[in-house]
Amino acid sequence: MAFVNYYKILGIGKTATAKDIKKAYRKLARKYHPDLNPDNKEAEKKFKEINEANEVLSNTEKRKKYDKYGKDWKHGEEFEKSQQQQSQHQSHSSRNQEYSEQDFSDYFSSMFGGERASSSQSSRRFRGQDFNAELHLDLKNVYETHKQVLTINNSKIRLTIPAGVENDQVIKIKGKGGEGINGGPNGDLYIKFSIKNHTQFKREGNNLYASVDLDLYTAVLGGELTIDTFKSKVKLKIAPETPNETKVKLKGKGFPVYKKDNQFGDLIITYYIKIPTKLNAKERELFTELQKIR
Repeated sequence: MAFVNYYKILGIGKTATAKDIKKAYRKLARKYHPDLNPDNKEAEKKFKEINEANEVLSNTEKRKKYDKYGKDWKHGEEFEKSQQQQSQHQSHSSRNQEYSEQDFSDYFSSMFGGERASSSQSSRRFRGQDFNAELHLDLKNVYETHKQVLTINNSKIRLTIPAGVENDQVIKIKGKGGEGINGGPNGDLYIKFSIKNHTQFKREGNNLYASVDLDLYTAVLGGELTIDTFKSKVKLKIAPETPNETKVKLKGKGFPVYKKDNQFGDLIITYYIKIPTKLNAKERELFTELQKIR
């Protein structure tokens, strides 16, 4: 089993911070994503390696084991237990010796079918590795529930994305991670959503916020105004003498509530009064007259 250098795969050093790891992973994941490299086996292989490296290095405990045990980090606890049992039968000097990665690899090899493996060791089962992936979507994509087919480590996974999913939210797909060892259960797949907002609305939880320009005359005299909601248009009545930055709540016109059918947040509109510019002579005269009256 060849040693896989996860740090080298992500192009970072062993002193890299969590932020460095995340940045390197996102850059490489975008570059080698199967959707951007259709029918490219080399890109698929690279994408798989990147995800595997990130899954280990972005997890503090897994990273510690990897740094200590190398390629067989996943079974480090088994190795430690084995060494503790052996130490009971060794001399004082041997109990104080350090074990190299080669010692651990020999132990790992014997555990899984090597020449020294016993029947109980070779039949021991281990859970498969968890995988991590990041799915990039637009805010419009998560307003309604929809399905997508993802390619993860050469396997196609049909995923239902519920309406209202949040940015940076992580969902688990059970059993879609790495294969178990010796018949052990598969690991799980964790998908993190990265949601970009290219709309005029600001999202906070289930509520949406938007700014609407209101002309001075309608603000003073009142009237009607048609505005956009996320999926349609609505007509609003403007009360006379509406102040600047007045907020109006449109109940149920916000974002869908995650996994709650037919439940929505609110849309909060803020009016910003526009001062007329480039007045002609008649308009200036009328405003001057109003100023004298006031």
